[in-house]
Amino acid sequence: MKSLTASKFVAHVILLLFSAIMFYPVLWWIGASFKSNPELSLPTLFPHKFQWNNYSDGWVALPKYTFTYFFLNSIKLTITTTALTVISSSLVAFGFGRLNFPLKKMWFALLLLTIMLPSQVTLIPQYAMFHSFNWINTYLPFIVPSAMGGAFFIFLLIQFIRGIPGELDESAKIDGCTWFGIYWRIILPLMKPALITVMIFSFLWHWEDYFGPLIYLNTVDKFTVPLALRMFIDTQSAVSWGQVLAMSLLSVIPQMLLFFAAQRYFVEGIATTGLKG
Repeated sequence: MKSLTASKFVAHVILLLFSAIMFYPVLWWIGASFKSNPELSLPTLFPHKFQWNNYSDGWVALPKYTFTYFFLNSIKLTITTTALTVISSSLVAFGFGRLNFPLKKMWFALLLLTIMLPSQVTLIPQYAMFHSFNWINTYLPFIVPSAMGGAFFIFLLIQFIRGIPGELDESAKIDGCTWFGIYWRIILPLMKPALITVMIFSFLWHWEDYFGPLIYLNTVDKFTVPLALRMFIDTQSAVSWGQVLAMSLLSVIPQMLLFFAAQRYFVEGIATTGLKG
């Protein structure tokens, strides 16, 4: 019993040490956001004198626009694309998981192929297509594809749906439920953990997306937070890195809040989709 207790103590100490090592960069990031440029080169974790104005000055540092504008752009774009991704992916996954239709296996194989296809391969054709649609410098290149689902998210939800007993569908059919009724009343409520997992992944990917807005957005009034941080550095001859780190720290707060609020469902969704199939 004593040896078991000692082994648990050693395991907890090792885990705490690894946690401290992994948390150190975040702690340095927080401390550096309060530093002046000269203090950033010092080995201290926190500054001798906290520069609280890094946050207030950084928020209004860009000409004509405050970070409120870019945060609102990111929130509107991310919420819209995330909602459309969750809805469309669940519908397509329900079709693959429950319905029988011609060439189903072939379409599913093509779906898996799109997951394996690097995004760099489709970048130029997509840009040419969106340019011909006059969608450049609009949010449509992000919104329209999200309304058609994401291959990875569809596959994730298919694995979850396959683990739901088919007897529920048969019972619903006996009660006169249509296929959409089965999706809406039976499958969708049971998919809650998996849907929240998709929501978190989609929100994180769209919120921190830098390359996509860089390619399709040209004017400052449509910029998202990642582009604003890039512009923040470019527009100053002497970069105040404390302000840059302060704004980048604020930019991850929505992601952290979402993850911690839905952490229980996220872990449950990952576990169940990994075990069912």
